Amino acid sequence: MKEFYPKKGRVILHVDMNSFFASVEMAYDHSLKGKPLAVAGDEEKRKGIVVTCSYEARKYGVKTTMPLWEARKLCPHLIVKKPNFERYRTASQAMFEELRQISELVEPVSIDEGYIDITDCYELGSPMQIAETIQRSLLEQLDLPCSIGIAPNKFLAKMASDMKKPLGITILRKRDIPAVVWPLPTIEMHGIGEKTAEKLKAIQINTIGDLAHAHDMQLRAALGIRGLQLKERANGKDARPVDPDAAEGNKSIGSSITLPRDIANQSQLLSVLGDLSKSVSQRLKHKGYLTKNVSVTIRYKDRKTISRGRKINNPILGAEEIFQAAKPLFIDNWNGNSVRLLGITGQDLVEEDRAFEQLDLFSYEKAARKEPLYKAIDKITSKYGTSILQKGIDVQRGFKNKKM
Repeated sequence: MKEFYPKKGRVILHVDMNSFFASVEMAYDHSLKGKPLAVAGDEEKRKGIVVTCSYEARKYGVKTTMPLWEARKLCPHLIVKKPNFERYRTASQAMFEELRQISELVEPVSIDEGYIDITDCYELGSPMQIAETIQRSLLEQLDLPCSIGIAPNKFLAKMASDMKKPLGITILRKRDIPAVVWPLPTIEMHGIGEKTAEKLKAIQINTIGDLAHAHDMQLRAALGIRGLQLKERANGKDARPVDPDAAEGNKSIGSSITLPRDIANQSQLLSVLGDLSKSVSQRLKHKGYLTKNVSVTIRYKDRKTISRGRKINNPILGAEEIFQAAKPLFIDNWNGNSVRLLGITGQDLVEEDRAFEQLDLFSYEKAARKEPLYKAIDKITSKYGTSILQKGIDVQRGFKNKKM
């Protein structure tokens, strides 16, 4: 089967489970199969948000992040299930174990999707045969459907897996890019959300092909270094390996400040934290990351230093979100003495194009409202008046941030 594999380069699959939460519920209760089903928040509250729904429900116009009351209006006989966290975790673990039967090079991206490098798996068959084996195995063993993209790199594999749902298998080669990928609008590109698409549209970049041929200086001016990274992706370039240990990585981005004088006033110190939050947010955006762990460093006038952190269920990026995570850490651990240095660090970073679709199991409704890269958010807020923005704090100026 070596003839089906490149002499140089990789063969990577992106396995994306179809309507994962809903599919798990159907596998658990077969009476739900073939019926319009939504996994959503508290059914007794009008504020419930649809986390995911079956394809039968989608035929009625039900969509992810839609308010539950609106979903019921579109589909009066919609069946609603509250999320069962342990059930989904168990199914996810079983899914990834199936993938590891094929190759050790498996990289989970979220609870319901991951990459698998099959470059050295030619003894198991052609890439298409291996994809068919995986898809069939997940159906037979777990009763869960998936779509699979086959490509020479992670970006193209992800794009391919989105092209045929449910139960699709798509091969996307670099030579297919001009005909298959470039005609698509930029919003269809993995890693680009509503706001980025709007910025690109403002400089007359409407399709992925436009992005692939855009001028570097124009992209840098509009999006910073992230613009150049997106251009590379649009041209099918992605050198990232499939890394089984990626989820365990502990990269960090932070900012600290040595105060011009020792400060013991809480309001002033919180203002400094607000300034640091903005700095960390800007650096995260510049490098294309979100953080899942925020820590605060406090150094007193006697040079005694403490650092305390907290894990964030859903990756965050915004200055206000970082501040809201850092504020209780500071208040709970500050002893009231004068402070000489403050710092905030974002750890457990995830790349923006890997994080934008993730919904955390414990904060799915909040994430659905606040995640700026979900297409439906702007429509929900404009139509129903639910703001996703929070007021910031007044921040004192004049302090110069020092990068950690």
